[in-house]
Amino acid sequence: MTTYRQVVTHKPQHEQTLAALALYRWNVEVSAAFMAPIHLCEVVVRNAASDALTAVYGPRWVWDPSFTGALPDPPRPVYSPKRDLIQVRQHHATVGKVIPELKFVFWENLFTRRHDGRLWNRHLRTVLPNLDASQPTNVLRNTVRSEIETVRHIRNRVAHHEPIFARNLPGELQSMQRLVQWRSAEAAAWFNDMEKVTDLLNARP
Repeated sequence: MTTYRQVVTHKPQHEQTLAALALYRWNVEVSAAFMAPIHLCEVVVRNAASDALTAVYGPRWVWDPSFTGALPDPPRPVYSPKRDLIQVRQHHATVGKVIPELKFVFWENLFTRRHDGRLWNRHLRTVLPNLDASQPTNVLRNTVRSEIETVRHIRNRVAHHEPIFARNLPGELQSMQRLVQWRSAEAAAWFNDMEKVTDLLNARP
């Protein structure tokens, strides 16, 4: 509780314990509320990327050697997209089973310039049709990657039950909203109707 007590030291001492508990409870509630929008955003990102990969490497892109060869493979302990893909696909027979087992950072790593030539120059605007048409493709692709990175950070904090009250939670929610909107206006409308984070942000103790 020390993290929460440090935030409420401006209150009278006899109120600090209850105030810290209230903030702790709110942190738990807003963390739980983030799970649904994170879930939807992650599915949208994975599906968009999978559509682009299918267009280039075919419906079994997971096993395509040219795609595997295009993935970076840095030595441990650095995350390796190639190692992740090879390990996951060994245990599953279909692309649909492999996709949700890949780490979220795998999808973030796809939105880098090494994949512009074969993937994003041709297919970024197809799989994310609501991106700003006035911007160059490489700028848009990097913007998408940056938004995915933002979502990944809050996703990891929530998954590890860490305090998130000091983060830019409205901005992180907006990153999710933008990613979903770029894919589908209909999905974005459903996202906005479904998410409960905004109400909790307005009710912070």
